[in-house]
Amino acid sequence: MKSKRVLGSIELSIAAIIWGAMFVVVKIIVDEVHPIQLVWLEYLVSLVFLIGYSVIKGEKWHINWRDLKLIFWIGIIGNTISLVAQEMGTGLSNAQTGSVITSTIPAFMIIFGWLILKERLDKVKIFSVIIAILGVVMIVGLKMSGSNVILGVMLLVLTAITWALMSVLVKKVKTYSSLQITIMSTVVAVVTLTPFILSDTSSLTSINFLDPKVIFSLLYIGAVSTAVAYVMWNKGLKVISASSSGLFYLIQPIVGSFLGWLLLGEQISVGFVIGSAMILASVWISVKFDGSSEEAIVSAGSGI
Repeated sequence: MKSKRVLGSIELSIAAIIWGAMFVVVKIIVDEVHPIQLVWLEYLVSLVFLIGYSVIKGEKWHINWRDLKLIFWIGIIGNTISLVAQEMGTGLSNAQTGSVITSTIPAFMIIFGWLILKERLDKVKIFSVIIAILGVVMIVGLKMSGSNVILGVMLLVLTAITWALMSVLVKKVKTYSSLQITIMSTVVAVVTLTPFILSDTSSLTSINFLDPKVIFSLLYIGAVSTAVAYVMWNKGLKVISASSSGLFYLIQPIVGSFLGWLLLGEQISVGFVIGSAMILASVWISVKFDGSSEEAIVSAGSGI
């Protein structure tokens, strides 16, 4: 059981690292592709790789209406509402505000884990979340600015709530593998976003799909950041409790800030070092003293 928990921690960490690097890639391509179109395109690219991998793996598909209803809501809440709200909220405020507000995701995961999964609340989990949120503030600062910051903040809070709820709902899906959950929830997101894409086809036709920068960015965001990272995140969620797994999400600002300094020449501060140490310490403390993960491992079974 301990080995499964270690593996789950590694999978969540890799997913968070991939998503952290995605912020740099998005900065490179954001002037070329509108955010909504970018989300839609990344899902299309990811589906090609996800379905191909499913065929190679020889996964057996079946119908379970209870789990399918859950996956539908996972696709709507997490893959659609959360990402669109994040893009819009960050645009109306700024990236730093977005990083700080979305760092509340672990707190919401504790709440939803307690309400929906009946996970135990304890001082260690709450203490770990507080340390992690303060660590994010140390890394990115706390500057509220933007064209319509109040609306932006509201959208970013919606992002945190919906992502946390989606991550908890994934743990309730019992009969589908992490790969199948990712494929079906991605299909839901593509179908949901398509009407918005069709209403503004000019933004799509203006993209130069032969530009190597666009090709590389879409491949990374679609194949790696969406296909690989989502599957690993969903697998990790199966064996790590909701209250602990949310903290791994906060590895993103560490990776994003480091790569921004390494590749884009952005400044890095003493606060980055202190904040990174606080986040990593909170993750270690939460997983180390998380007894509810044992229950998650037992219930996950061997269908991952």
